Amino acid sequence: MAILKPFKGLRPPKEIVRDLASRPYDVLNSEEAKVEAEGNEYSLLHIIKPEIDLPDGTDHYAQEVYDKASENFKKFQEKGWLVPDGEEYLYIYAQTMNGKTQYGLVGCAAVEDYLNDVIKKHELTRKVKEEDRMKHVRITNANMEPVFFTYPAKPEIDTIIDKWVSDHDPEYDFTSVDGIGHHFWVIDDKNLNDQLIKLFDKVPFTYVADGHHRTAAAALVGNEKKQNNPNHKGNEEYNYFLAVHFPDNQLTIIDYNRVVTDLNGMTNKAFLLKLNETFLVEEKGAGIYKADRLHNFSLYLDGMWYSLTAKVGNYNDSDPIGVLDVTILSNLILDPLLDIKDLRTSDRIDFVGGIRGLGELKKRVDSGEMKAAFALYPVSMKQLIDIADTGNIMPPKTTWFEPKLRSGLVVHSLD
Repeated sequence: MAILKPFKGLRPPKEIVRDLASRPYDVLNSEEAKVEAEGNEYSLLHIIKPEIDLPDGTDHYAQEVYDKASENFKKFQEKGWLVPDGEEYLYIYAQTMNGKTQYGLVGCAAVEDYLNDVIKKHELTRKVKEEDRMKHVRITNANMEPVFFTYPAKPEIDTIIDKWVSDHDPEYDFTSVDGIGHHFWVIDDKNLNDQLIKLFDKVPFTYVADGHHRTAAAALVGNEKKQNNPNHKGNEEYNYFLAVHFPDNQLTIIDYNRVVTDLNGMTNKAFLLKLNETFLVEEKGAGIYKADRLHNFSLYLDGMWYSLTAKVGNYNDSDPIGVLDVTILSNLILDPLLDIKDLRTSDRIDFVGGIRGLGELKKRVDSGEMKAAFALYPVSMKQLIDIADTGNIMPPKTTWFEPKLRSGLVVHSLD
């Protein structure tokens, strides 16, 4: 059963929260982060992307980058930009996008739950990114950013959260520059915290929705601290890490699309003829066509949109991986026709989150940068959970969750 623990959060004063809260470290490159934080000394990017405060060209994995993160974190605390709560609390973090609001329960997850697969994963992590975040956790001795978890919805938890939200004004309430609403409550009622902890103890598993590298880093550093402490008791703060838990029925996964540089030597006509062997191919014209069901794809090629529907017999709906459209695309097009075999290493393919819209795919092909684009029908929460429950791993770049969590609303210290 899943562990949920209250903690003494480090939080910004209300008057600077909008300036301090930032997008996650991994959705911005260093140049973008530098521009975003320019003129804003409060931005958490100074801690989570500290290379922005060092000379251009600095190796992002150099020790001086991590030292800068530690220096800036201390500065934020000394200046009163991150202030510890006096007691241990659970928190509520809600996000509003396109008129829809999702409510997450903020608390610490347990390192032992990660190690024992109570926290289930659906993606592989890359060692270099994992080690980067581990160094960051070690030197700051904190989880600066929450990870994004989901769990099977429990009406009793929803009821408590709904009542607290309706009876209390949020501690923070602002709209970020990308138009996302962020709302944050402190549950400063110990009895209610205890109720939520007991209810959460009945949740059999939680699932990493977004933030596999941060989750792995936080859990591995916590376990490292346990191994290095001869007086380990089990109740130390390093045994836990920061997470926002959303019920699965409130989340939406959006499409994660692909663009390719070339057709592996084929002409457009030859490529379309090859596609006819395994897909029903329908020309849709110059207007954007969006895939509208499982196993249906959009193709943009030479100014035209096409609907591609995989023919029965070319995929396996009884296999949790085989049913995925990213698998079908790889098995029927990318690998055999385009000779793109490793999505993690090939420089002939790129990935575009659906938040950018299909117009972004058209733009990249029309510019000549890319030859063709494939838009996919989004993965469902059921597919994600089925894969995690069966111990399988999704192919790279399968899920895209929006909205992203804002970092800096609350920080978890490992002391």
